[in-house]
Amino acid sequence: MHVVITGANRGIGRALAAHYHAAGDHVTGTARRDATLARLDVTDPDQQAAFAQSLANRPVDLLICNAGVYLDKNETFERGFPAPMWQQTFAANVTGVFLTVQALLPCLKRADAPKIAIISSIMASQTNAPGGSYIYRASKAAALNLGRNLAVDLAPDGIAVGIYHPGWVRTDMGGNAADITVEDAVAGLTRRFDDLSPEISGCFQTWDGRDLPF
Repeated sequence: MHVVITGANRGIGRALAAHYHAAGDHVTGTARRDATLARLDVTDPDQQAAFAQSLANRPVDLLICNAGVYLDKNETFERGFPAPMWQQTFAANVTGVFLTVQALLPCLKRADAPKIAIISSIMASQTNAPGGSYIYRASKAAALNLGRNLAVDLAPDGIAVGIYHPGWVRTDMGGNAADITVEDAVAGLTRRFDDLSPEISGCFQTWDGRDLPF
């Protein structure tokens, strides 16, 4: 199996890459700046085109759209959430997902049972809306909406799309107070990716298999 993982230089992305390497799969990991990985700024259309070309139309069985940012974690409502932060976040968390899928679509179509896994967050849910983190929440909600619509449009090509909450994970983004380890998150997520099929395409699930409200 050929697995492509964006943002594979740290956290969940790096752990997912290690998991699939250990399983004997071929992994193409990407990062903006890491000499050991394929170069890809997911917000840059030119780099997207160059990355797709570097794969030489090789089939991609599983595309994991993991790259993302959480820039507004410590912002306050009164003076925070500046416009450039909205632009940067949406460029990475939403536009970056779309550009990656768009660029790699020919490679996905060459696989026998292609899958796209979008790493989102429970914070994307409109039902669970406790306030705060406005930019991140809005971007993840948009990524959820994007994934749901991709599931419809890519169904005729047999491409299944799943949107996933990895849990509150002890990474640089999640912090040391988070609920679960990276290993727990990866074990659960990879089971969800294995289970993903056209029959449940468009699903929004947690790392441990619970369906989330939209």
